[in-house]
Amino acid sequence: MAAVKTALVIGGGIAGPVTALALRAAGIEATVYEAYAITADGVGGQLTIAPNGLAALGIVGADEVVRAIGLPMVRTIMTDGSGKRMGEFPGLAGLPPSRALWRADLYRALHDHALAQGVWTEYGKRLVGVEESPTGITARFADGTTATGDVLVGADGIRSTVRDLIDPAAPGPDHVPLLNFGAVADVTVPARRAATYFSFGKKAFLGYWSQPDGTTAWFGNVPHKEPMSIAQARQTPAAEWLKRLREIFADDVPGRELLQRTSVDQLVVLGSLEIMPKVPHWYRDRMVLVGDSVHAPSSSSGQGASLAMESAIQLARCLRDLPDVASAFAAYEGLRRERVEKVAWRASKTNNSKALGPVAIAMMGLMMPLAMKTFLNPEKTLGAEQRYRIDWQAPVTASLSRPAGSRG
Repeated sequence: MAAVKTALVIGGGIAGPVTALALRAAGIEATVYEAYAITADGVGGQLTIAPNGLAALGIVGADEVVRAIGLPMVRTIMTDGSGKRMGEFPGLAGLPPSRALWRADLYRALHDHALAQGVWTEYGKRLVGVEESPTGITARFADGTTATGDVLVGADGIRSTVRDLIDPAAPGPDHVPLLNFGAVADVTVPARRAATYFSFGKKAFLGYWSQPDGTTAWFGNVPHKEPMSIAQARQTPAAEWLKRLREIFADDVPGRELLQRTSVDQLVVLGSLEIMPKVPHWYRDRMVLVGDSVHAPSSSSGQGASLAMESAIQLARCLRDLPDVASAFAAYEGLRRERVEKVAWRASKTNNSKALGPVAIAMMGLMMPLAMKTFLNPEKTLGAEQRYRIDWQAPVTASLSRPAGSRG
């Protein structure tokens, strides 16, 4: 019988409510503690939930609420800055399409679903320290209150406090030399239905897709060597950023039109893309990490949120089935580390392609038809990621604390 009956989940973003739902499904009472005093409605840019993420959400009954708010994407089409098609990647056979959506919509859907299932979130609870005993762990919050449970799960993002408590020498996030922006343009540009477009422009990268209301959602990655936090980026007025972006995409199709038809109030300024390097210690004593706090691949992976959902499920399985906290945490890391690090490695290669010059982009266009039949074949590049499924009913044993394969 599992030794864990209660859990404190630190962080009320995307990973937090999914982790609490999974723990409750495993028979563990879980409460979410969020540092901010209010919800994160309206915060964040666009993201994708891949088929493996939808499968993980299905285990906690949240897949349908995400399908309802996300747009299905059945193909990815790559173009150069002139709008010329370089290649097309279809979705993988037999899998449901990925869903493109706004982070704010995903946040609200997951929180509403978790609340409906009895998961409670306490706001204004900024973690400042912990006290551990042989039988439990107590979280201390900045407001002077405390909470005690059998384990504490850090789902508190890329600047995790829990990660620092586990290992004060743990690495922080690395920046990718690309600035990230997103918006909705009040225009319909030529685009196939249910397709994500990746446009390698003359000076920057642009992704976009058509929305049912006739608008076009887009995100842009602009080369920028020095790191820039969200706070730093937002010190520059949005109107100034929009002016710069219009200049950067002025010679690109459809970048020019999308930027011209984007209003200042629609522009989301997100600063530098960030990734987590390898984290040496995923857990210590009664504390453990999930999601971006321990594995945050670049958004170029299209897998960040999906991997967080998988990890939440696998952690719950391990705590459900193994007799003590130490063996459960070890099995969890064994099931997850190799998989998430492979995805991060692939995403780093994608990041490099977003800063190519005109000559390299032209060469990429010439090579793309052959590449898609060989080393860029969608099944070879994405099959292991998107076909991954967790068998919730299968018991976890200590022997499973090995690198994950195609099934958990």
